[in-house]
Amino acid sequence: MKYIILIVAFFSSLAAAQSHELPLMPYPQQVTQEQGQLRLPQTLVFSVEGFDLSKLLFALDNFDTRITLQTGIDIKLKVDDAEHSGFLNIALGNQQLNKNPAKKFTSLDDIDESYHLNITKKSINLTAQSYEGVLHGLETLLQLIGEQKKTIKLPLVDIKDYPRFKWRGLLLDTSRHFFSVATIKRQLDLMAAAKLNIFHWHLTDDQGWRIELQSFPKLHQLASDGEYYTQQDIREVVAYAKERGIHVLPEIDMPGHASAIAVAYPALLSGPGPYTVETRWGVHSPTLNPANEDVYIFADKVFAELTSLFPFEYIHIGGDEVHPDEWNKSPSIQQFMRDKKLSSPQDLQAYFNQRLVSILEKHQRKMIGWDEIQHPQLPKDIVVQSWRGPDAVSDAVSHGFRALLSTGYYLDQAQPAVYHYRNDPIPSAPMETYSLAENETAKSWSFSFARKRGAPVTGSFTFIYSDNKVQRGFIDFKDKSRREIYNIKSRENLTQFSVASLTQFSVDSWMGVVTFSIPTQATSFSNHVLVANATYELHAQALTEIPKAVIAPQLSAAQQALILGGEAALWAEIVDESVIDLRLWPRAFVVAERLWSAADKRDEDSMYKRMSQIENTAIKSVNLQSKYQSEALFKKLVGGDNTKPLEILAQAVEQAQYYHRQHEKMVHASYSKKDPLDQFVDALPAENFYTRELDQLVSIWLASPNNTNTQKKILAIFSSWQANSPNLKKLINANAHLKTLAPTATRVEAIANLGSLLVNRIGSKKALTPEEVSQAQQTLSAAKTLENEMIISAAYPVEKLLDAAQQSILVTANAD
Repeated sequence: MKYIILIVAFFSSLAAAQSHELPLMPYPQQVTQEQGQLRLPQTLVFSVEGFDLSKLLFALDNFDTRITLQTGIDIKLKVDDAEHSGFLNIALGNQQLNKNPAKKFTSLDDIDESYHLNITKKSINLTAQSYEGVLHGLETLLQLIGEQKKTIKLPLVDIKDYPRFKWRGLLLDTSRHFFSVATIKRQLDLMAAAKLNIFHWHLTDDQGWRIELQSFPKLHQLASDGEYYTQQDIREVVAYAKERGIHVLPEIDMPGHASAIAVAYPALLSGPGPYTVETRWGVHSPTLNPANEDVYIFADKVFAELTSLFPFEYIHIGGDEVHPDEWNKSPSIQQFMRDKKLSSPQDLQAYFNQRLVSILEKHQRKMIGWDEIQHPQLPKDIVVQSWRGPDAVSDAVSHGFRALLSTGYYLDQAQPAVYHYRNDPIPSAPMETYSLAENETAKSWSFSFARKRGAPVTGSFTFIYSDNKVQRGFIDFKDKSRREIYNIKSRENLTQFSVASLTQFSVDSWMGVVTFSIPTQATSFSNHVLVANATYELHAQALTEIPKAVIAPQLSAAQQALILGGEAALWAEIVDESVIDLRLWPRAFVVAERLWSAADKRDEDSMYKRMSQIENTAIKSVNLQSKYQSEALFKKLVGGDNTKPLEILAQAVEQAQYYHRQHEKMVHASYSKKDPLDQFVDALPAENFYTRELDQLVSIWLASPNNTNTQKKILAIFSSWQANSPNLKKLINANAHLKTLAPTATRVEAIANLGSLLVNRIGSKKALTPEEVSQAQQTLSAAKTLENEMIISAAYPVEKLLDAAQQSILVTANAD
């Protein structure tokens, strides 16, 4: 076996290093630590064996440059001419390519991405089986170096690492908002740092055609508003990605999402038109005509140009959200369906996709598409990418198709990192009805809640009781497989001067974390349900029996092996160049860890700690601009450097999560490209880490109320928000475009006042009056109401304080 060995001359190893979790993300598969450290010298003497040094120049130059960026230390690389044992084995896939020169594409199956990094008291030894493995090992080494100053000390570790999944992707939607080549290159640098290996380039949609094709020039001339990638741009990006071990997957939407095609070549469409490039977001009607042979000539020429530009083995054809209106209204298409014995729009789309598969095979490419492409008549080597959830993944692989998961990894949604972390490409084992023990009973409710867009969410939930307490339970969303609920808590709550017994529980869903609070003695009720971080009105009715479950398939080991991995996705309705890093990172590192690291890597506190460390390193190492973009927008909002009042306000609020922001725009704005993305909400990170820290402090203090140090920290946070209020109001009054923040500022001040009151009352063991409880509940309700596409996230830790205060009232009342 051949290896690459990077040998670093040892100058000194000192200071014992205690074994602890390292600042790495994704975390390696196997890490063994020893006592001691290796001090990195100013001159790194290295040797390369068994590999053409010229092919590693980029990797080594990049490594050298980034050490300096991270640490400020100018490390010099020097080639060691001495003989050394060990050498690099060229990847098996390259040998296969040599045996099959007709193969004109690169395949993930050809690449072994594993590496072995061993840091001893005398040297750093990096062994790998491929160029990609070398890159991954160097990224791990750069993370170990971190942001050390003056002297770089490395722990003595032995790391054996490889990816859990071979497909670890990131989708960028450049159709709805265009991203420059420079911005895309920065994302590729960050992807490499996260060991992501597929750049899924969403190049076309209803809102624009973004790639120059010589065979159909009207596409970029008429349907791009002048914002498109030339073929030279494409080649430049593909080459840049290749240097970083990343494959580029182009997506050309067919047959739906075709408004841009319709503008340029309306004869290919199913309806009469006229057509325009859409500026509105959403799903639109224009659809290619599967009965028109010219459509397949079009596809053939498009794929021919794509294969000349993109060497990856797959081409993504979209295939999602095909609107059948034009097909249903066309007499010629309906006659075509009768002639071909196609009974439904789904069958017609399958016929269309079969034709595309044949064309792709002609060009030595395979098809990947969204859930809707799955059909029994398509070959099993297509890949089904699921945007509709783990059930779709289970269904695809149970029928022999390969699959990817994207549900739960939509980073355009402002979800907390831990939600993405809990989502796994391998679906959970299917659940049926619980078997009840002799002392157990079950009770079920149906429920519904309406959203501002789309059909109401409906389903049922079931509690399993023992000793009159809820022990466990499950939920059945309509048409989705049964899921187990978690974080079950039973408590009493003061409501309108009476006491209600509540059971609270949570479940991970396609909408994010959904949290219910149920008055368990009621047979019917209306309450509120928390969807991600926003509330909806919930209606529920007790049922007489446990509903039947939708049962997902039980997957065999062979079927699980068909799950290639997953992709994070950044759809660009409310994302542009000014905030792209702020939306994607550092959460994309978390998704990358789920796709790379061991399945049992689940510690959430560790994840958050390491994510913060990696973000800070990436800011220096690969020009991550997450914090810069937030600061720049704050400065733009205030017209100068006086951003402190807005920064303090941002500590207490966060973006509405899930698609709540989009739903708000549908009600209050145009929900289109015309909507500005330069508001206060756009400057906020996807998750409020400050509020998360406050929530942890509250939990720690309530568990140990005599901990005055923690109590002081909590009060200091509330005090800083209270002190900020006059400065914030002055800033708002002086800037007309900040006027809409006035209600938010008032609510944050009210939450800070309430928080201080509750901490002092709990600390002094002085009970609240019923009137104070009622007023507190009104303050919290207002804070949790959507305003300017934001929620006062500080309301939730303050609600914990109110719950604790209420319990003390109830305990006192019961004692009396």
